[in-house]
Amino acid sequence: MHAKELLEVERREIRALHYTWIAFFLTFYVWFNMAPLATSMLQTESYLTPDHIKLFLIANVALTIPGRVIVGMALDRFGPRRVFSILMVVMAIPTWFFAFGDSAMQLFVSRLFMSIVGAGFVVGIHMTALWFKPKDIGFAEGFYAGWGNFGSAAAAITIPTVALQFFGGDDGWRWAIALSGLLMALYGVAYWFLITDGPEVGTHKKSRKAGALEVSTWKDLWLYCLFIVPLYGVLGLLVYRTQAMGFLSATGAIIAYSVIVLMVTYQIYKAISVNVPMLKAGIPEDDKYPFKSVAALNVSYFANFGAELAVVSMLPMFFAATWKLDPTAAGLIASTFAFVNLWARPLGGYISDKVGNRRLVMLIYMFGIGIGFTLMGMLNAEWPLFIAVVFTILCSVFVQGAEGATFGIIPSIKRRLTGQISGMAGAYGNVGAVFYLFIYTFVEPNQFFYIIAVGALIAWVVCYFWLAEPEDAFGDEYKMSSVDRQIAAESKY
Repeated sequence: MHAKELLEVERREIRALHYTWIAFFLTFYVWFNMAPLATSMLQTESYLTPDHIKLFLIANVALTIPGRVIVGMALDRFGPRRVFSILMVVMAIPTWFFAFGDSAMQLFVSRLFMSIVGAGFVVGIHMTALWFKPKDIGFAEGFYAGWGNFGSAAAAITIPTVALQFFGGDDGWRWAIALSGLLMALYGVAYWFLITDGPEVGTHKKSRKAGALEVSTWKDLWLYCLFIVPLYGVLGLLVYRTQAMGFLSATGAIIAYSVIVLMVTYQIYKAISVNVPMLKAGIPEDDKYPFKSVAALNVSYFANFGAELAVVSMLPMFFAATWKLDPTAAGLIASTFAFVNLWARPLGGYISDKVGNRRLVMLIYMFGIGIGFTLMGMLNAEWPLFIAVVFTILCSVFVQGAEGATFGIIPSIKRRLTGQISGMAGAYGNVGAVFYLFIYTFVEPNQFFYIIAVGALIAWVVCYFWLAEPEDAFGDEYKMSSVDRQIAAESKY
């Protein structure tokens, strides 16, 4: 697939791709509508402090973690069209609550629920996999994700202007956020009628079991259970920080920790209850897949997308504080990190398609992330702003490319489980974001960049040893196992 084909809108799959990236774009626009307005919020709302903003940034990515896992399960059961439409409409509600909240607690709670909108990413990944063949999936997924991810850059560029110039006044930031929620809700309604789940009835294939990811071996089951723990356990960092900020009492914290333990326990129970009967019955050889590849992609997405979410959240403030810029200028310059999404992420998927070795491409990009954030860690006010922008763009090229390479692999691992695998890997991106933003509350920006660089290099090591090149990753059709054919036959009746 080539870039010029994106203009062939008479083709149904090309229209589906455009409809879907626009949906993703709007969810990201809403998701990151606060970071560019943080300075304005501090100036107009006397009850807010910089520590409140840092807490809101953590809350902004927290519930995306369970949200992506749950959405991944819903995808494999109900299909991406219905899930995406409902998500966009429902998530407009906490957006409006945040826009017109009049206390730090209201802003915190609404931002926490708003974070679920970040689950929209995995919906489009699944939809795109239903419309495109394996040989084209890298570029298609990369284009979808790159142009959708640009929503965060668009927010950084336009939200301050809408708030300060169009609406103006102390409440300008509120109306700008409310408007973004309205646009997303309207498109959510339109998306329901614009698209179908794949080119033919029956393209969407349900997994055998809902509630947990299917695995192929007993060893994979234990590894799966191990990887469930951080998905929910990382929320303990949010509870700790929330209690430290005075938003949660000691009793409330104990209750919250208990709920997290119950969530982890329940998900492990579901993983065991779903998989043990199938493992005892025996998994057909042609239906097996290596879960360690899923685990490696979880870790890589922790290190690349987790880094992007964390950096996009703090970069406008970093540029404003380091080079003494006004909010509009800082937002515009910081947007260069996400602006690269327009071409770097599709490029990562395209290279993954063309090189003929998706694993090698993944390793190269992850190593580049480590180098890029090391360079960003060296920045301070003595460096020319131009050089800072160059380093930011260079680092972003590797971050976005690695994300594109990650989802160039996922659909080929096990197609009928694409929703759940995408959901889990996507959730690990948010685990990384929560972890990194929690660390950010204790360190200086330069130290923060070095920590992210170390995380990327650790992920490189994990991918080197665990990530396997998927079978039939460059074919005309996805691999169909005997179980896939059985499910397809049953779905006809």
